[in-house]
Amino acid sequence: MSEQTRVLVVEDDARLALMLEELLRGEGYEVVVAKDGQRALHLGLSQPFDALLLDRGLPAIEGLDVLGRLRRKGVLAPALVLSALGNPSDKVEGLDRGAEDYLAKPFDIDELLARLRALLRRTTATVPVLRVPGGALDIEGRTVTLDGGEVLVLSDREGDLLEHFARRPSRIFARADLLLSVFPEASDEGVVDTYVHYLRKKLGRDAILTVRGVGYRLGAPE
Repeated sequence: MSEQTRVLVVEDDARLALMLEELLRGEGYEVVVAKDGQRALHLGLSQPFDALLLDRGLPAIEGLDVLGRLRRKGVLAPALVLSALGNPSDKVEGLDRGAEDYLAKPFDIDELLARLRALLRRTTATVPVLRVPGGALDIEGRTVTLDGGEVLVLSDREGDLLEHFARRPSRIFARADLLLSVFPEASDEGVVDTYVHYLRKKLGRDAILTVRGVGYRLGAPE
């Protein structure tokens, strides 16, 4: 188990949330817990996760609504819904609204862990794709397939920068942070501006937005 595997647990039952956190940490996962839908949405949009464990009956925003909003913002981390709503129609609704798997409560711990492992295996076995304004980024191929079908080839550095934005689509990045994370061998923040310019030239001016006095962020998906 890679210690880099991050799981967002979204559960408003404090005892169950603690049990899941301790269980998953014991399996070697890095775990972040959200106890309501609003917090889950914020975390899902601002931090990268490899998988989501998501309850449905949440305060603030219902679990499937959280998942739908994350999907529309380009967050593709696979989701396993854990819910007391276990009828076939509930499971169908959960899968239709963006979940990769659905497990009714109460659940068997060994089954939960096995389903999570299977979810992560299926994800890593496919070509990772992230949503970007106007298209989808193929992380491995360093290409963007536009919604109209045109394929744009990126340089390695352009791909690295776009991936960094796309994994955290709502986050605003300071130029110094981007320099450290994407261009660690460089010393001049101007290299960030240069590659933002390159991406805009290929993807359009609004693909990367300037936040005055702060830095850059990914543009809104079209």
